[in-house]
Amino acid sequence: MSTQTRTPAPGAGGAPAGAAPSAAPPDVPRPASRAVPVAVALVAASLPMFMATLDNLVVTSALPVLQAELGASLTDLQWVVNAYTLAFATLMIAAATLGDRWGRRRTFLGGIAVFTLGSIAAALAGTPGALIAARALQGVGAAAVMPLSLTLLAAAVPASRRAMAIGIWGGVSGLGVALGPVVGGAVVEGISWQAMFWINVPVALVAVPLVLRSLPEQRGRAQRLDLLGLVLAAAGVLGVVWGVVHGNEDGWTSAGVLGPIVGGVLALALFLAHEARTPHALVPLRLFRSRSFSVANASGFAFSLGAFGAVFLLAQYLQIVQGYSPLEAGLRTLPWTAAPMVVAPLAGMLAPRVGVRVLLTGGLAAQAAGLAWLAFAASDGGYAALVPGLVLAGIGMGLTFAPSATAVLAGMAPDDHGTASSTNATLREVGVALGVAVLTAVFTAAGGTIAPDGFEAGLRPAVLTGAAVIALAAVASLAMPRGTGRGEG
Repeated sequence: MSTQTRTPAPGAGGAPAGAAPSAAPPDVPRPASRAVPVAVALVAASLPMFMATLDNLVVTSALPVLQAELGASLTDLQWVVNAYTLAFATLMIAAATLGDRWGRRRTFLGGIAVFTLGSIAAALAGTPGALIAARALQGVGAAAVMPLSLTLLAAAVPASRRAMAIGIWGGVSGLGVALGPVVGGAVVEGISWQAMFWINVPVALVAVPLVLRSLPEQRGRAQRLDLLGLVLAAAGVLGVVWGVVHGNEDGWTSAGVLGPIVGGVLALALFLAHEARTPHALVPLRLFRSRSFSVANASGFAFSLGAFGAVFLLAQYLQIVQGYSPLEAGLRTLPWTAAPMVVAPLAGMLAPRVGVRVLLTGGLAAQAAGLAWLAFAASDGGYAALVPGLVLAGIGMGLTFAPSATAVLAGMAPDDHGTASSTNATLREVGVALGVAVLTAVFTAAGGTIAPDGFEAGLRPAVLTGAAVIALAAVASLAMPRGTGRGEG
């Protein structure tokens, strides 16, 4: 009997915060010859995904160490984060499309291999440039791992246990994000910064045979890859982020800054024009006719920009100004990064009763208020003054994830679930990259430097900028149709 199954792709779920998807994929019969324990399939699908989500933020606690040991500038540190995020964001939808054509398990295994090679290259890097290139290679691999892990899991478990398996998968994804700063800090402090990347190698060696044993090969709807759309989108996002990152250092009117920004905006405009005409669109613009989809994407993009740009700076503040070790700093971010593990499932249960809008707006407002608190409390010195803001921001983050995922898929045809979720995940990752770039540009313009006596000068205006962006997202979320998500699930 053939071991292949053919199923439409469910959501990508590749968020920096990794909430569980709001809708389970359609039932898929599993071949009897490949019956495996659900726990084994869960580990096989979730372990590589955990690596990918962990590495989103694993370097945040190590940034001051990288600055000291590699002689990295603040611009270099931004690219250590953004090289991963941009590669991840721009290739995620393309990887899902290739998985449909070439085989999802084959593409998934290829993603694990590329991610592992990128990890080895990062561990061996001796210069900031080499580390940035290796992080980009990691992001290429993660782009194939993240959207396909859920698809493969959904086909590998019985329909009666699929919702439970997807829920656990979402929890593992969120755990990877929450533990990123902690694991990075622990490894850097206990061993070395290189060990952050070496630990991915044994994980991959365990994951590959598990995948081969427990996840059957599948193919989906064969669709031609929109290469022109992919190139235009990647060039546009890279040009804008490049210009913002280098604006303060090189001058906002210099050719090296203005050229990439103008070129990036032009490439994005051409991308939209191309997507409106091509029958094989990378991002079908018709999806944005859904008001709930459009509002969820706009608020998710703004949320990622404000929140994760602030994480980038606050993780360094805890070490550079408050003097904590990498591990101590990572642990002190947990009231923020780990709160969604508790709050997001509760929000998911409440959404069918109260609807998405009230939860999404409340979550974004709480996140904005939490960042504003952190911006003012940071100048008071002690960590205790930060705790209320961290908790409030964490609660807001948890209230945002599940309702946003529900809104993205509300009213969508099942065949569009994969594309809709992948588009949402891509926009959130682009928001992360722009957040790091924009908030750091504000930090630098306000006189901030990566030194104990110069960090606070730029921190408050930068974090307040993040709070303002999220507050605007809260206002925009009021455009969400009132009944979205109510009665679903």
